[in-house]
Amino acid sequence: MTQNNWTSKVVLFHAGLTSLIAHIRVGRMQVALEAKSTVQPAVVTEYCPKGSLSDVLLNDDVPLNWGFRFSFATDIARGTAYLHQHRICHGRLKSLNCVLDDRWVCKITDYGLRSYRRSAAAEPLSSYQQRVLEVPWVRSSAHNAACLHSYSIILLEIATRSDPVPMEKYSKHLEVLVAERTQDLTHEKQKTDRLLYSMLPRQVADDLRQGKPMKAQSYVSATVFFSDIVGFTQLSSSSTPYQVVDFLNKLYTTFDDIIDNYDVYKVETIGDAYMVVSGVPQENGILHAAEVSSMALDLLAVCRSFSIPHQPHTRLQIRAGIHSGPVVAGVVGTKMPRYCLFGDTVNTSSRMESTSLALKIQCSSSTFYLLEEIGGYLLECRGTMQVKGKGDMVTYWLEGKKTSVEPAAPRGP
Repeated sequence: MTQNNWTSKVVLFHAGLTSLIAHIRVGRMQVALEAKSTVQPAVVTEYCPKGSLSDVLLNDDVPLNWGFRFSFATDIARGTAYLHQHRICHGRLKSLNCVLDDRWVCKITDYGLRSYRRSAAAEPLSSYQQRVLEVPWVRSSAHNAACLHSYSIILLEIATRSDPVPMEKYSKHLEVLVAERTQDLTHEKQKTDRLLYSMLPRQVADDLRQGKPMKAQSYVSATVFFSDIVGFTQLSSSSTPYQVVDFLNKLYTTFDDIIDNYDVYKVETIGDAYMVVSGVPQENGILHAAEVSSMALDLLAVCRSFSIPHQPHTRLQIRAGIHSGPVVAGVVGTKMPRYCLFGDTVNTSSRMESTSLALKIQCSSSTFYLLEEIGGYLLECRGTMQVKGKGDMVTYWLEGKKTSVEPAAPRGP
């Protein structure tokens, strides 16, 4: 049997099979022409004067409200379901072979004849068809899932009244834009996080952002540091407000860079006062005394070389105080919330600063004992001081760190 005769029999067989199809939303095959000599077999289907669904959708001169579009989608769905009930899988469903009759009923055509199409020479595929065939289950046209996938693309065409390939390019472009905007949003979020973490401890900020209730927390042992500028009132009176702000900003920016090297948290600055704590909100045993003491020595050292911008010949002098003990910490307020410390330890630390001297760091006895236990620091007893609200207190000067153990003097012969 020649290829032409075999193809003709296939067409006639399928013509007989599809002649049994009778549904208003499925185009019927009217005539099948048998192949003769060089003439290829052909089929004649029901005539639909409105043309293909693709032609109508892409024609801007044809107004289509959503009622019409929904009707098209429903017609195709019901026609496809009818074919599947008769165990016929279209395999080539697209808007080009969905046609419209004179009553705007959408009918499915070009179904069946799969054997003929497999035997016929491969016709060139459009970019639309190539894109559809990239889906694994569509490669097997006998699979009903192929019709479902094709139907989803037709729905996209009905909704957008545009070709799916440009839509895909637009979709990819949109994905790029979304990715860029997401990256920008991530950068902005990082900036916001940095700002938030500079105002509140990280753990506290994360809890607030998650809406967790914030309760005050007590800490058994922490070390609090206070410092202020000696002669700040006189310095301010001889300076403009802008000069004072510029000076404090430069000084405390320098301080902020230094404290980043230590396990401490900057609580606040009020005027010329600078307050830092260690052991809160992250507890660290007794190391808080060492962290604050090492930080205080570095801050004092930088003050000796710091130049006041508008008064470069004036020597900057600060006095500092340190005290260790229990504290309570918590967030106060909802607008511009602040992480605050409460307790007698805070008051005593402030007293250590106010009774200190220029370029000196005064420690309480509680801090002194912790530093002695840790080791490595040089402290000198100042003696007994009358402290307001505390009575007599023995205090110490923090002079520096021990560099190394001096070697013992050699014994004589």
